[in-house]
Amino acid sequence: MTAITLAPGLVYYPDYLDRQAQEQLLQSLREITRAAPLYTPRMPRTGKPFSVRMTNCGRLGWVSDIDGYRYQPMHPETGEPWPVMPDQVMQAWTAMSGYPHPPDACLINFYEPSARMGLHQDKDEEEFDAPVVSLSLGDTALFRYGGLERKDPTRSIRLKSGDAIVFGGPARLIHHGIDRLIPGSSDLLPQGGRLNLTLRKVEKPL
Repeated sequence: MTAITLAPGLVYYPDYLDRQAQEQLLQSLREITRAAPLYTPRMPRTGKPFSVRMTNCGRLGWVSDIDGYRYQPMHPETGEPWPVMPDQVMQAWTAMSGYPHPPDACLINFYEPSARMGLHQDKDEEEFDAPVVSLSLGDTALFRYGGLERKDPTRSIRLKSGDAIVFGGPARLIHHGIDRLIPGSSDLLPQGGRLNLTLRKVEKPL
């Protein structure tokens, strides 16, 4: 497993999932979205829709709506509990997180070819000692990362299907986002686009 340190605490694992593993994970995600359909989150206060659709698996799921950002144990539209995380996802956490407790949430974002994600911090969790582990499937994304302040200089890297990246330690709260996708760069998803999974430990362990 190749590991490339992009910045202190920010580690890139190119080709973490081979093609067979990507297809296996995609099949698991199809089962998850049948039970917990993709939906469009909205910005707090304004209600403006995100350009990505999303769902979750695990004990908790991240949601955003007019009332704010939060984690909750049920799908906001179906009211059903989130599906269980696939073993493959748990194995990725064990392999890359260096953290002794399992994740509470796996956020699944689906990017249409035109979708993007502005610079933001993942800071709705209680436990910042645990990293965020991210897995990419589908079209290559131009991933931008900066520092703890929004005005800090940024750099970019292309995340392709099967790549993983981990934010931990001093990089746990860095600003990051997706500037754009490179359409047609992967044939994994028949309709194009990108799936991104981020594994998170939300609550402090007892």
